[in-house]
Amino acid sequence: MNIQQIKQRFGIIGSSPLLERALDIATQVANTDLSVLISGESGTGKEVFPQIIHQLSARKHAKYIAVNCGAIPEGTMDSELFGHEKGSFTGAHESRKGYFEVADGGTIFLDEVAELPLQTQVRLLRVLESGEFLRVGSSKVFKTDVRIVAATNVDVPQAIEKGKFREDLYYRLNTVPITVPPLRRRKEDIYIIFRKFAADFAEKYRMPVVKLTPEAKSLLENFRWPGNVRQLKNVTEQISVIESEKEIGKEVLLRYLPEITKTQLPILYHGAEESGLSEREILYKILFDLKRDVNELKKFVHEGGAPPKHESEMYVSGNLPMVQSKGDFETRIDKREPIVSHDSHDETEEIDESSVVMEESLSLAETEKHLIKKALSKHSGKRKRAADELGISERTLYRKIKEYDIA
Repeated sequence: MNIQQIKQRFGIIGSSPLLERALDIATQVANTDLSVLISGESGTGKEVFPQIIHQLSARKHAKYIAVNCGAIPEGTMDSELFGHEKGSFTGAHESRKGYFEVADGGTIFLDEVAELPLQTQVRLLRVLESGEFLRVGSSKVFKTDVRIVAATNVDVPQAIEKGKFREDLYYRLNTVPITVPPLRRRKEDIYIIFRKFAADFAEKYRMPVVKLTPEAKSLLENFRWPGNVRQLKNVTEQISVIESEKEIGKEVLLRYLPEITKTQLPILYHGAEESGLSEREILYKILFDLKRDVNELKKFVHEGGAPPKHESEMYVSGNLPMVQSKGDFETRIDKREPIVSHDSHDETEEIDESSVVMEESLSLAETEKHLIKKALSKHSGKRKRAADELGISERTLYRKIKEYDIA
């Protein structure tokens, strides 16, 4: 079965190379018994991949069970997965088979696998290694032949560092990794998916199909879509039901995209979203804000008065001047030692010297190079995480590293 046939069978829309790569890996691994870990942001459609793997495998006639690990209370997780014996805990009035026993010979999909408690992770590791497990309250060893496909929207290596996920279990589950791309990396698919949803909702609610003007289409394709396909579906349904005019312009579409008006800088700020500006525009904005703050700090020192507060003080932690009081101030620039002075003459000289250093460093290339080095240092040289922190693609980061000859 080729990729196009798989898309038609499972209702997958799009022709993005990243999506087709994920589908190709799923089809190639389906006929093996290797465990698979599917990663991707919430709303990207990860749940369809274990179905593809199961339906294209020799296990397709056996049970397929999908388990949402984040929806099961921690106290009952072991009982749900591995079963329990009568009287093993309060409320256990009879013996019960767990999912691993019921799905023997089939496939179990563990969604949100990073939410599993550590004690359950130990049990799951044993199943992966030997196919053996114990029911809760039993000493009898049971055997099972189950294919495990797991999915997560959590950064598992980061969870490992925090002690929330076992490293040995991660490597067992991650035998074959599949990454489902976010919608913002499938821009060529966004409008096609919108049209499919619009047609579906028009049929469902018996109304004309909504259409977009060229400006609205451009806005749709360039929006970040933090909720991915799920968010796009919700927005399409809202527009289809609420709007009486079926040709949707940019201004109307903006009402359904409130996040687009928020300004969040992606540079060295964990969890930030792209603001829609280019990398160069964002860097220039930061440089102008930094220069303004330095000038206002100098003015405050020379003339006295309370220092003004700006949102830019939140942009890059550790790189902005911070004034504690007129006689006792602290300036942090590029991790330099704090300057503390109580003599007004010395204070002025120190500020002037620091401001010169700051002004000299206002070269766009030098600032960009410094930020990249800082991100790489923070993440111990791991480029993917550094790229995410900087809000740029990994490919762009590689190009910048080569351009600036960063070791």
